[in-house]
Amino acid sequence: MRKFLFAVVAILVAFSASAQKMSGNPIYEGDYADPEGVVFGKTYWIFPTFSAAYDDQLHFDCFSSKDLVKWTKHERIIDNSRIKWLRRALWAPAALEKDGKYYLFFGANDVHEGEIGGIGVAVADKPEGPYEDLLGKPLIGNIVNGAQPIDQFVFKDKDGTYYMYYGGWGHCNVVKLKDDFTGIVPFEDGTLYREVTPKNYVEGPFMFIKDGKYYFMWSEGGWTGPNYKVAYAISDSPFGPFERKGVILQQDDKVARGAGHHSVLHNPKSGKYYIVYHRRPLESNKRDNRVTCIDEMHFDKDGNILPVKMTFEGVKKDKL
Repeated sequence: MRKFLFAVVAILVAFSASAQKMSGNPIYEGDYADPEGVVFGKTYWIFPTFSAAYDDQLHFDCFSSKDLVKWTKHERIIDNSRIKWLRRALWAPAALEKDGKYYLFFGANDVHEGEIGGIGVAVADKPEGPYEDLLGKPLIGNIVNGAQPIDQFVFKDKDGTYYMYYGGWGHCNVVKLKDDFTGIVPFEDGTLYREVTPKNYVEGPFMFIKDGKYYFMWSEGGWTGPNYKVAYAISDSPFGPFERKGVILQQDDKVARGAGHHSVLHNPKSGKYYIVYHRRPLESNKRDNRVTCIDEMHFDKDGNILPVKMTFEGVKKDKL
């Protein structure tokens, strides 16, 4: 009965939020996880994982919005017909624009030792695709430093260099990408991979810069359970050290469980920051019942991220 009442309240609040010109949470229908939020021009975009059984995870959809409230779905922007080496578990897209082209990095096949799969990259002329496999094979297909090649996030540094942070199984690597994203190049010391794993890291790395500082974020706990959560560190360098500061997103027994694998949206016009993440409805115990939500993210006077309050209302309109 308690779970039923929470479900009814969530529906009523979401309906009310919509009437008040707020996004509501979840922000769109369907089971979607690992949302990658990005801004292209005057439009917000979210590229999520289609949350289903591994063998059914063979495509990506994406969503766009001008104001964070009304979202438009773009279906099957890429699928297994255009990634010939994909057989299952298409995960956690990362999107960016460079020189008028749009690039979509992805993890595929849930690889272990000796299997074909890992991190790939696709390219398109528009954010909504259609995307075509750029390489016809994985960009990174080997397990290095114990990091399963999944959950990639591509980060553009202040000097224009592109780094990719990635890794599951409790290990995180960073690599330096070629300008055309067709491979990786050595660091100054000649190495190709650097492990930058912070304390309690599990998966889902994310990086952004604020006030000249590097904010590195990641997910902890088990993705199938209620204790999934997001922690962070602040550093003066994209390579760390990343000293864990604490958890800023976690389950709330009045709202949802399993909150994690996030990204961050920033509107330079309003100055606001938003955390985009997936969570599990209180009334559901299904493994793949994960939904995409958004809430505002705040900082204290010293630049530390304050704990995020999950809501059913979501956020107000905020045009770019």
